[in-house]
Amino acid sequence: MTRCGYSLALAVSLAGAVAVPAGAQEARHDAIVRAAVARFETERLVAPAVEAPARAQAAGGRRDLRLMDAVELALRQNLDIAVERLTPQAADFQLAGLRNTFRPLASSTLGQRAQVIPPTNQLNGGQRVTNDTTTYNFGVTQAVPWGGGNFSLTFNNSRLATSNLFANFNPTFTSTLTATYVQPLLRDFGIDNIRQQIAIAQINRDIGDETLRATIAQTIANVRNAYWELAFARASLDVAARSLELAQSLVEDNKARVEVGTLAPLDIVQAEAEAANRRQSVAQAEATLATAELTLKRLLVTGTDDPLWQQELHATDSPQLDAPAIDIATAVRTALEKRTDLVTARKNLDSNDISLRFWRNQTRPAVDLQVNYGAQGIGGTQFQRSGTGLGSVITGTIPGGYTDALRLLQARDFPTWNAALTVSYPIGGNNADGQFARTRVLRTQQSTRLRALELQVATEVTNAALQVQANLRRVEAARAARDFAERRLEAEQSKFEVGLSTNFFVVQAQRDLETAQNVELRALTDYKRALVTFERSQEAPAGGGANFGGGNAGAAGNVGGGNFVGGNNGGIGGPGGGNQ
Repeated sequence: MTRCGYSLALAVSLAGAVAVPAGAQEARHDAIVRAAVARFETERLVAPAVEAPARAQAAGGRRDLRLMDAVELALRQNLDIAVERLTPQAADFQLAGLRNTFRPLASSTLGQRAQVIPPTNQLNGGQRVTNDTTTYNFGVTQAVPWGGGNFSLTFNNSRLATSNLFANFNPTFTSTLTATYVQPLLRDFGIDNIRQQIAIAQINRDIGDETLRATIAQTIANVRNAYWELAFARASLDVAARSLELAQSLVEDNKARVEVGTLAPLDIVQAEAEAANRRQSVAQAEATLATAELTLKRLLVTGTDDPLWQQELHATDSPQLDAPAIDIATAVRTALEKRTDLVTARKNLDSNDISLRFWRNQTRPAVDLQVNYGAQGIGGTQFQRSGTGLGSVITGTIPGGYTDALRLLQARDFPTWNAALTVSYPIGGNNADGQFARTRVLRTQQSTRLRALELQVATEVTNAALQVQANLRRVEAARAARDFAERRLEAEQSKFEVGLSTNFFVVQAQRDLETAQNVELRALTDYKRALVTFERSQEAPAGGGANFGGGNAGAAGNVGGGNFVGGNNGGIGGPGGGNQ
């Protein structure tokens, strides 16, 4: 597959990976396809290997990129990181919503009621009694964030206009003010449904941070690996181009020797065949370079409209054999303390402990203490009667109104108070008993999983350190092999010039040198990738994400469900796959 073919294939695959609404999706796909086709046509019309500057200018210019610059671009623009940054924000909104449960709730009721009462008895107050009642009530309720109690304050008012002959006031204004507090003493005292959800939501918020940290760590590792693969691909292309130059030089040299009669014409054919093979190697190296370049761009750009998407990337940093000291014991300790999947597993244990505490509390009897206190006032136009008997004649009125009721209410001349203790307990057990037992089992299961995960992390970090050392030895051996290949080629060329060697051995020495140079580049790149994997393994698991399977044992009202924000975020595979 040519370089332009790789560009088109990857662009189309990116188009399939974008998830947007239906209408916008078609427009988004059209833009991506247009960009891919434009790049395909641009590169198809340019010569493959010998016109690299012209190709860079046609594709949007050259961009020299250091490794540090690539990492900074990814931190600012990588779409996977941008997605995970929203997870803690979503958790913040969920947490704020739960905490709003403890805010005061104000209520009011305004109403008008008309009633006509038929004469059912002698004390009816008339043959046709009409009552018109206006109500205007207000109240505040609040669940307190400590102790599981709740408080309410109600202020009820009414105005009654009646035709009842026995009424003492008309209209009658009545006001009552009542304060009530309910406090659980056993069940729901230390923890209740809302406080459990808030505590778990706070842990979920922390897990969201760990998921983001894991995604950042994995993305940075992918960027570094992709950068070194780009550097390897460009260096490999240079090796192929130099090998092609050697082969073409041998062709010209053989032609000159044939003309002077010191070499057979068949040797020209052999040299030209080798040059053709080297041109194939150049084409293949170009395709590998295009793939590596697109892989790095995928991690750095915000979309196909990003100017970087059209530029030709050049990795200015070359892999060096710095060989830092590897302290396996320190690395394992660091991973056990800070690695995101272990931190998340411990937080899930904390979440499970909260659920365990809640269900243990729910197995207790419900013992609730309720205390309320109220005061009442009455006012309005009061009738004066000729006597104290029922139905005595009205002789006068005393003007009054709503303020009289408020004055009596404030004086608390007519108080009411009440205290009650309510006890309830299911006979023979309840659902909380089973949930408490189940949560204990899940807690033990998660604790065992955590120990297994710790062992897995220690093994992974140790293996990554061993891979660093193994790749270091590979680089040293590859460098020695390349040095010997260079010396052998020089010797064969010297012998060929004086007639002590043949064209075949020179061509073979050239092939061996190209192979040795590529092996050295590959070993050095693998060494840098092994260092990246070693550093990443101490911070996050392969593939990114931070969540540890299972979640907590379930919150009240959500029995048995996992209850944490996030989810494993799949990592981004580098060139040739993810981290080794």
